[in-house]
Amino acid sequence: MFALRAAICIGAPILVGSTLGNTSAGLMASIGGFTSLYGSGRPYLSRARHLGVIALAFALVVGLGLHVAASPAAAVVVVASIAMGATLLSNALQVGPPGAYMFTLACATGTAMPGAHVAPLTAAILVLAGGTFAWLMQMGGAWFDPRGPERRAVMNAGNAVTAFIEAAGTPQEGTARRRAAFALHQAWSVLVAQQPARARAGGELSRLRTLNRELHLLFAEAMEAASREHAPSAELLAKARALAADVNDAKARPESEADSVPLGHPGALDALAESLRPGSSSWRVVVRVGCAAIVVSVLGALLHLERAYWAVAATVLMLHQGFDWLRMVQRSLERLLGTWAGLLLAGAILAVHPQGLWLALTVMALQFTIEMLVLRNYALAAVFITGAALTIASGGHPVEAPGHYLLARGVDTLVGCVVALIVFWFIPPRRALRRIPEQIIGTLRGVSAVMPHASTGNVTTTAARAARRDLQRASLALTNAYEESLAGSRSERRNGERLWPTIAAVERLAYRTLSTCWTLERLGRDAAREAAASMFGQDGAARVSQEVDALADSIITGKAPPAVGPVPQVLETEVRMVQECLASSDIRRI
Repeated sequence: MFALRAAICIGAPILVGSTLGNTSAGLMASIGGFTSLYGSGRPYLSRARHLGVIALAFALVVGLGLHVAASPAAAVVVVASIAMGATLLSNALQVGPPGAYMFTLACATGTAMPGAHVAPLTAAILVLAGGTFAWLMQMGGAWFDPRGPERRAVMNAGNAVTAFIEAAGTPQEGTARRRAAFALHQAWSVLVAQQPARARAGGELSRLRTLNRELHLLFAEAMEAASREHAPSAELLAKARALAADVNDAKARPESEADSVPLGHPGALDALAESLRPGSSSWRVVVRVGCAAIVVSVLGALLHLERAYWAVAATVLMLHQGFDWLRMVQRSLERLLGTWAGLLLAGAILAVHPQGLWLALTVMALQFTIEMLVLRNYALAAVFITGAALTIASGGHPVEAPGHYLLARGVDTLVGCVVALIVFWFIPPRRALRRIPEQIIGTLRGVSAVMPHASTGNVTTTAARAARRDLQRASLALTNAYEESLAGSRSERRNGERLWPTIAAVERLAYRTLSTCWTLERLGRDAAREAAASMFGQDGAARVSQEVDALADSIITGKAPPAVGPVPQVLETEVRMVQECLASSDIRRI
């Protein structure tokens, strides 16, 4: 469905332009159809804002590109700014695939079209018109299933929690636990971070929030049993399956508390501030993209590349996702092989020179194939990406000297990929193994920050929810750092595997802390206070904070982790396990 919709959004403007006798205008408008590639999993209200901004951004980058195309110096500044700005915003705001790359590609495609007489403002309006059509197509489901994205997110979470309960006590337990935590986290994003703060009482959103909250509680109970090496009960598994089945049953309305507002995400400004923090991974990616864009633009002027935008697009594709070195090399080879094979496809299309309906159908077929292949086989998808981009860039006109035209695009891609690898070599990402100790420290600090709220049972205040949210994000970031180490060099993989017991122990402590908060929340305020007093006693939470802070400090100072003193039984096993793993892993050598 997604692939077909994307194909229609790209092809329909071409068909309209051809029908009105202006194929070039239709092809220019089709660039706005790239808007359809974004926002599919978002709720419709959030999607409307999200896609509106993206459509405007496509119009802006094409208009700016045409405006400065005649000035090499200005083009360098504008292209580098587009590449860096798109990378920063896409990564910080979690725009999702295809991310920043499409904005640079849109600029390259738009400025490569013949017909310099088209004013930048006119081109921007055409692109915006295509983006508006894509916006309408992406929003069409709101008429038939206004809460469809939310239900799908909760369904995914229900299936993941069910899979975790089924995997408890097996070698797959750790993987299933992380998948369930991630699915629940994603569901809260759809239900909270991308929604108004309060749901209408008795409405569908309120129902789905309640169901997802119940899934969190089941997840907490399952982790409680697993942490004590007990298999979750058959009743718990049956409850999880029943909740997943209730997602699509509008009559299934579990009881909810009036003040039950789930955990959310930090706002857009907080995310941007975090990305701009010197030394952050996102900031390094942005700097890398900017440097590569400038280098390619300068080389384009020195080597007299006809359209250096294509080379810049290649560098952004390589760099904007923050891959490690091995995946960078792999993606570069895939892009080069796919592009050069795609030049043959593009050459065949340009030789046939389809017009009108056939041109629209050709571009639609190419785009449909791209979306079907891009996640399965990128090298093969790149063949059709090249064919589609050059077909649109031709503007519907016969290409003079097509051999030269195609060779120039191949050289641009080669230059872009080579520069991307060189820049990556000189500005490498921070080693994943160095990030692992930082994320362990952050997760331990997160546990400590939650303790004052858990010890009193007041786990639903704004401050308590923020602390729980930050702990959940820290545990996910720790998992991501470990997975990045496995994609690194042989030594990084070996050392990452050596640290896995410590990572697993810290994750287990984090999940146990979060599950305790969910259990307290379920009890209600008065009962939660009594339960918290029973769990932590008078100063139990302070002792837990003291112990986990001491473990975090031992990583910072490089000293041996201190022995763990008396701590409340509710977290004693997990805290001692972290201490034992830190003592045996010698994380200080990383």
